[in-house]
Amino acid sequence: MASMRSRNLCLIALLALLIVASAGCGGSTKKTNGVASKPADAIVAAAAAATNSATSVHVSGTIPENGQLLSIDLHIAGSRGGSGWMAEKGARADIIRIGSKAYMKGSAAFWRSFGGKAAAQIFAGRWIMGSATSGNFASLTPLTDLHRFVGGMLSDHGKLVKGATTTIAGRSVVAITDTATQGGTLYIAATGQSYPVQLVATGKSAGKLTFDQWNAVVTLTAPKGAIDLKKLAH
Repeated sequence: MASMRSRNLCLIALLALLIVASAGCGGSTKKTNGVASKPADAIVAAAAAATNSATSVHVSGTIPENGQLLSIDLHIAGSRGGSGWMAEKGARADIIRIGSKAYMKGSAAFWRSFGGKAAAQIFAGRWIMGSATSGNFASLTPLTDLHRFVGGMLSDHGKLVKGATTTIAGRSVVAITDTATQGGTLYIAATGQSYPVQLVATGKSAGKLTFDQWNAVVTLTAPKGAIDLKKLAH
């Protein structure tokens, strides 16, 4: 009986090893999408096509702005708008854009930096509403339009050079480097849809953006009690 039990335990252990081995031989890896074998320009074109067909994306990281690094965390719903926050030197503002209307709620530090002490006393912690097509809030539109933000990034570049295939956040990606003076390296998914995964810039344009949660549901809701800038102007 004891020897029979030992043989059974050995058989169970062997089956477990076989199951683990078979899972590691492709069961958990996604099929490549073929972009890694293409030239650099074709890979970026594939990423642009995938981006143009996407409905939403989450973008987070830092981008250069007037010699400073602007931190952003945005959920963008196609061209409908987006929501999230941006911050510079500890001055943060929450932003929402829904179609032609934009909303902003800045911290006291934000308003002191961009509007002065009086603005901080009046507006800190309160939502402000303005036009997303003209005026001061119009600059929020390119940040909250998937095709203008990400699509524009993919079309504005110099000579491209393909690099090695590597892994970011567990996903296989191929590196594409822009050889322009203020270029950077874009990592594009080599499995699944060929979406941009990360952009790393160096030099004066140093920063890093990560793109994830493609096609996730993004709910945009106008904040209640927002102060209308038009009414303040009268």
